[in-house]
Amino acid sequence: MLGGRGRGGEGQMSSERHVDLSVVVPVLDEEESIRPLYSSLHDVLEDLSREYEVIFVDDGSQDNSFDVLEALHEEDPRHIRVIQFRRNFGKTAALAAGFKHADGDVIVTLDADLQDDPSEIPGLLNRLDEDYDLVVAWRYKRQDSLSKRVPSKVANLAVALLTGVKLHDLNCGFKAYRREVAQELKLYGELHRFIPVLAHWRGYRVGEEQVVHRPRQYGRSKYGFERLGRSFLDFLSVLFLTYFLKRPMHLFGTIGAVLFLFGVVISLYLAGLWFSGQGIGWRPLLFLGITLLIVGVQMASIGLLGEMIRNFAYEAEDEYSIRRLLS
Repeated sequence: MLGGRGRGGEGQMSSERHVDLSVVVPVLDEEESIRPLYSSLHDVLEDLSREYEVIFVDDGSQDNSFDVLEALHEEDPRHIRVIQFRRNFGKTAALAAGFKHADGDVIVTLDADLQDDPSEIPGLLNRLDEDYDLVVAWRYKRQDSLSKRVPSKVANLAVALLTGVKLHDLNCGFKAYRREVAQELKLYGELHRFIPVLAHWRGYRVGEEQVVHRPRQYGRSKYGFERLGRSFLDFLSVLFLTYFLKRPMHLFGTIGAVLFLFGVVISLYLAGLWFSGQGIGWRPLLFLGITLLIVGVQMASIGLLGEMIRNFAYEAEDEYSIRRLLS
């Protein structure tokens, strides 16, 4: 079924046949690229001899992208499914919607701008069959400007250093997932940039595969420098979610203890000065020591509150991820 204009709710999409492979394509103002992309996808997917579907998610396009998608759906309703957002909600939301409605045992995602080559899909699937759960495409000869490549390299190095997920192209949208990975991830905000980190944290095996990357043919890039700041904040969120979400006291308690300790040291130093007859009331160090003591106690209190909330919201299935069950 086509999620169309003027319908209430999200639009129900269901498939009566078993689907081996779902391809999810977020779309934002790519009217010129859609038909060439689907033509390439169709040729590649037909050769795979698998039952497949292609889910286009129109993320609030302002051009004629949805009209093109609607026409394609009418031409090939067996293979094409379309979700149309009421407005632009972002790539993370588009992927989350695509994952929710995908029926395939394996899910492939790629961008609609023709820079990702559909002929690389078999290579990703073969790599996935090597006992990986998520395979990320590595655009080893990336056809983008320096303003995109340099920040990306820096980000990849930083993420590898801080998380242990060593990938050359972390944020590449061209990926292949086992169904359970896509279904288990909780995506919101702009966390799509860190999907491999989130999957690795859940215990899934993450690999990469070199792919050809092509120059953009139509339209313009949606990437801008304003995303760098948001990406950094998102990375901090991911670090917290992956390392301290289940033990908030370890983060806030540690920070609070360090601050409180510095406050105690400063206070003892000033107390020694006071007992020796020196005045301390005018010293800025006095206010710093008091501030550190107060903030240290507050940070520890936040950690305790976090532990209480976590205990209240505890669900056993959130504590682990089962790979196999023999019974």
